[in-house]
Amino acid sequence: METWHKGRLNNDQADHIARWLPHARLRSDLSWNLLDTVVFDVDSDHGRFVIKAGGPTNHHMGREIAAHQGFTECLARTGHAPQLIHYDRTSNLLVTRYLDGSLALGSESEFDSDIHRQAGTLARIFHNQAARISVDWNATAIAKSLAWLDKPNRIEPALIAKLRSILTTLRPGPVVVVPTHGDWQPRNWLVEEGIVKAIDFGRFDWRPAMTDFCRLAAKQWRDAPHLEDAFFAGYGTDPRLELADEWRTSNLHEAIATAVWAYQVGDERFEMQGHQMITDALTLS
Repeated sequence: METWHKGRLNNDQADHIARWLPHARLRSDLSWNLLDTVVFDVDSDHGRFVIKAGGPTNHHMGREIAAHQGFTECLARTGHAPQLIHYDRTSNLLVTRYLDGSLALGSESEFDSDIHRQAGTLARIFHNQAARISVDWNATAIAKSLAWLDKPNRIEPALIAKLRSILTTLRPGPVVVVPTHGDWQPRNWLVEEGIVKAIDFGRFDWRPAMTDFCRLAAKQWRDAPHLEDAFFAGYGTDPRLELADEWRTSNLHEAIATAVWAYQVGDERFEMQGHQMITDALTLS
């Protein structure tokens, strides 16, 4: 007999959900289906929730649980992020309360100045929770980018050589890191009656604040500087202005990871965006 989750949860995950959310009923499958992360919108005897589950090697679930345990409350208490209800690290499983709203991506909201202003305000609230000096973040980021270049990809060999040369000549030093979302862009913004809410903290980590601007700069802001201006009006300041070298390097790391990762999972559109990001990063001064 087919299960309500259509076999997409393993037995351990399904048992947890049966205890936490009696008589769970699937409303819709919200999964992106690029990785083994499952995202379900469900009804249950206790109300409406979102279930997120991953396979045994999925590290995004652990990041998201960590985000909800210590850093999302600043947004969740005002209704601007989901509230964590249940989780189990061993099972790579979490449940959050359902948030009303529609994705900004693909809607008029994606290119709306006020939406970007609100997103800037929320990003600042999230970043402002804490800050610390990391003596090894830059060195680790360089090592990760070099490792990405060792993986199968479709970056031109001459360009790979150039990227390696740039990365190996960088002099990594200490940097200020803050709690970051890791994928701050319209595909992770819900909009309800003009109000922005943030979802999907699966790339949460301590990073330089400006790393949360890279994907916006590569896409929505690329041909719409008024959106960039609106975002920083909400954010309050633009940290890139005094840290141009760090901004260029952050974009380079993000571009390389995007191009190679997207190739690995077969997301050709995102892969092409990654290639464009590499080109753009190399033109930054």
